[in-house]
Amino acid sequence: MTEENRKTVLGVTENLEALICYALGWVTGLIFLLLEKNNEYVRFHALQSLVTFGTLHAMSFVLMFIPILGWLVAFCLSALSLILWVVLMVKAYKGERYKLPVAGDFVEQQMAKK
Repeated sequence: MTEENRKTVLGVTENLEALICYALGWVTGLIFLLLEKNNEYVRFHALQSLVTFGTLHAMSFVLMFIPILGWLVAFCLSALSLILWVVLMVKAYKGERYKLPVAGDFVEQQMAKK
């Protein structure tokens, strides 16, 4: 990576900023996608956070309107989201560009358009 790619908006290391992209789910993903213009590593994690947790949040919201079965599925989805959230934060902090199967492919397509 070049020195330009390592610079971040907050002035912290890029792996820490990538971790922060996941901290509040899609919210911090959106914030860092808007703030971070030059660091591709951070932008990748910001967009992946936005897409992944935005989708999971929307799915959970819809499922909450379906009595019993929807609530059960939403609860299971939330538990899996928590595990995914921790895994993604650890991978980002370790400096890995960990790509999720569907969301990661979409993110890479969007990043290539830039």
